[in-house]
Amino acid sequence: MNENEELSKPPDMLDWRWQLRNRIENISGLEKYIDIDDVEKESLKECLKSFRMAITPYYAALMDKTDRNCPIRLQAVPTFGELVTCSDDMEDPLSEDSQSPVEGIVHRYPDRVLFLTTFRCAMYCRHCTRRRIVGSGDAELDHSQINDCVEYINDNEEIKDVLISGGDPLILSDGKLEYILKSLREIDHVEIIRIGTRVPVVLPMRIDEELVLMLKKYHPLYINTHFNHPKELTPQACTALAKLADAGIPLGNQTVLLKGINNDPALLMKLFGMLLKNRVKPYYLYQCDLAKGISHFRTSVDEGLEIMKNLQGNISGMAIPKYVIDAPGGGGKIPILPNYYRIEDDMVILENYRNEIYSYPNRIRV
Repeated sequence: MNENEELSKPPDMLDWRWQLRNRIENISGLEKYIDIDDVEKESLKECLKSFRMAITPYYAALMDKTDRNCPIRLQAVPTFGELVTCSDDMEDPLSEDSQSPVEGIVHRYPDRVLFLTTFRCAMYCRHCTRRRIVGSGDAELDHSQINDCVEYINDNEEIKDVLISGGDPLILSDGKLEYILKSLREIDHVEIIRIGTRVPVVLPMRIDEELVLMLKKYHPLYINTHFNHPKELTPQACTALAKLADAGIPLGNQTVLLKGINNDPALLMKLFGMLLKNRVKPYYLYQCDLAKGISHFRTSVDEGLEIMKNLQGNISGMAIPKYVIDAPGGGGKIPILPNYYRIEDDMVILENYRNEIYSYPNRIRV
């Protein structure tokens, strides 16, 4: 094949490497997918001075061309809201830097660690809690740094569970990812390995047969992904999830509650039901973190509790996630529950999803 024939070939949109090479990172690239007026263009220019944009062509094609409130567009395209800093905003809201004994490791809980293998993602989500480091460059841990992390885990026998995250670890090469998995599997006290990824949402073609065959060698292996809206569960995404599930990999989902995107109980019922149908357990519904530049996405906690109350009884219990706040300052994930009961005179007074009242004895009565 000569050079002219090669250049005339249509792009292989199903090739995940092509998708990464052709991410939309500037305004001119974005204008091929959506209409941008002059006001929005100026806002984008200002945002891009502070925060990076990168959108896979696959995900960009899901955006509504004209609707500025499209839930896909809002998650991918910077807006002026990112330049607003509130008094509650924090540079490192989860205090991960202060809980990092080795570069790449966050050790918050006694029995588990977060292993940050890369600071690169297929797409830079506008609500990212690690925006201080993710997207600032396309860096990933080198061989020596990976070995330092593995050595730390090996030297701390209380660590039973390792969550591989980033950035997005599934955009690492198969070889590098397998080196990490193999190294962890050689540590006797590591019982569970988890991978946190948004690849099935924004780059589902990455879930190819070679990757799946490699992953299934390292059971017990769990994958938690990050669908926020039903529009993201495309046929391609569902195929990617099916490949992982068919390989015996249990799947969970962590949704972030985002104002103007998914803060609606009917929409979340649909999302969680669709996830369960695709063999993905809704795991967490996150209250949006206090990272700088994302306050426009945050709902009140009262609204989150009301949504959770609406889910109860109206959708399968298997489809209801835990509503959690990842406590500012590194306190960890704390469940937030609607008030379904009170205790009166040794009786538990219960209220169900229909607002009907029932009672249950608090202690054994003879």
